[in-house]
Amino acid sequence: DIIKEQNRELRGTQRAISRDRAALEKQEKQLELEIKKMAKTGNKEACKVLAKQLVQLRKQKNRTYAVSSKVTSMSTQTKVMNSQMKMAGAMSATAKTMQAVNKKMDPQKTLQTMQNFQKENMKMEMTEEMINDTLDDIFDASDEEEETQDIVNQVLDEIGIEISGKMAKAPSAARGLPSASASTATTISDEEIERQLKALGVD
Repeated sequence: DIIKEQNRELRGTQRAISRDRAALEKQEKQLELEIKKMAKTGNKEACKVLAKQLVQLRKQKNRTYAVSSKVTSMSTQTKVMNSQMKMAGAMSATAKTMQAVNKKMDPQKTLQTMQNFQKENMKMEMTEEMINDTLDDIFDASDEEEETQDIVNQVLDEIGIEISGKMAKAPSAARGLPSASASTATTISDEEIERQLKALGVD
């Protein structure tokens, strides 16, 4: 509050100085005109008197600039002091807060808490990874079997072979060796199957 009041007074002083300077400048112009009049009429004595007044007036005007500079400097110093006081107050409040926190905080307990957190977090990540791997194995195996069976069924359907039909009628080794014509037919059928499988992208 004191600083604010002082700043108001300094601003008022600065305005008053500016008004005085403006008045002096007006008088200066009037004196210059008077000196010119006296010079035209040849009145040297009057010119000397007016010239002395003009010199004094100009000195006074220059003093207003010096005083104005001083006032501006004081205002700046006041602002700097105000800023420093605010900084000091902030530092004081921060120091008190840090003291209170340090009193409440136990470094050993804090370290132990952080270590426990890290340990439990690693356990949780390992458990989650194991569960994900198990689920992936289960679903991947099931999906692969289903996809494989679907492809086989599709291929067999396209080449006109039924799983429960001709596969059961295929000759066995116990019935003896197949004839040449049967062997040739079987060979052609196998090649056809392989060709169809390759066409479908199944190796």
